[in-house]
Amino acid sequence: MLKAIIGKKVGMTQIFDADGKIIPVTVIEAGPCVVVQKKTEQKEGYNAVQIGFSDIAEKKLSKGEAGHFKKNSTATKKYLKEFRTENSEELNIGDLLKADVFSAGDKIDVTGVSKGKGYAGVVKRWNAHSQQHTHGVGPVHRSVGSMGANTDPSRVMPGKHMAGHLGAEQVTIQNLDVAKVDAELNIIAVRGAVPGPKGGIVFLKSTVKNV
Repeated sequence: MLKAIIGKKVGMTQIFDADGKIIPVTVIEAGPCVVVQKKTEQKEGYNAVQIGFSDIAEKKLSKGEAGHFKKNSTATKKYLKEFRTENSEELNIGDLLKADVFSAGDKIDVTGVSKGKGYAGVVKRWNAHSQQHTHGVGPVHRSVGSMGANTDPSRVMPGKHMAGHLGAEQVTIQNLDVAKVDAELNIIAVRGAVPGPKGGIVFLKSTVKNV
């Protein structure tokens, strides 16, 4: 069975383990997801399945998007994600994936889009040191300072840590623990924090770490 699913971040809370210790968890509404497409090594060159999450009216889709679902006679979904798998033959188009694809104790990787923080300076964005707050420094304590370029190379080198847009980028947190699974409510509680705001879409899959 494919050990992956699409979910929506509900928020954070805390639960108690068997020893009475508090565990901080992120609650994720995981699935139900439907298998929309299968890819095989014979046709596409690799094995994978595409799954969809969250119903959406067909009139809100483009003709190409709607045709993608009609081709395989599946329900229209708002979010699609492809996961590579070696046992794609175990799944068929139209199969449902629920939260119980995972169980408590599983190790997973969670991918989401981090919260956007707008335009940020180098101190906040790159953890740069601020300048000394002494006489003569002027009102530039948190500025980027010297660029490091002189006559040679007479330019700022690519990749220089500078002020700019912070957040709102894809982030993957690896090797998180599944603390609890409720198959009836399609809820997965993941130990710790995951990227994104409340209501953000996240992708869960078995960890790539060798543990």
